[in-house]
Amino acid sequence: QVQLLESGGGLVQAGDSLRLSCAFSGGTFSMYHMGWFRQAPGKEREFVAGIRRTGGNTPYADSVKGRFTISRDTAKNTVILQMNSLKPEDTAVYYCAADSRSPIWAISRVSAGYEYWGQGTQVTVSS
Repeated sequence: QVQLLESGGGLVQAGDSLRLSCAFSGGTFSMYHMGWFRQAPGKEREFVAGIRRTGGNTPYADSVKGRFTISRDTAKNTVILQMNSLKPEDTAVYYCAADSRSPIWAISRVSAGYEYWGQGTQVTVSS
């Protein structure tokens, strides 16, 4: 059974950086598109970034383009979300998700597109 474990969240000030990691286990990592979502209090869960099985396509939410970078390390079965120039509005619980069902050319931007989820890691950005 696939398991995902996020780490790297914390409390930082605006303008700082954080590096989130998602450890994948229990399956064949290369079969899954991977995504990062976030959910702030009182808001719906939103797509942040995704990376295809081959690692060749990385869509981002408009709100994080130019600031966040998603990558995957196949040898380590790990997905990274590098977050720079953090803003208070980035405050949320960040979730890692895995998808084996979408075509190789399609990375889902909605929660329903992903089969497996981590428990989340809290990111808090103060002014």
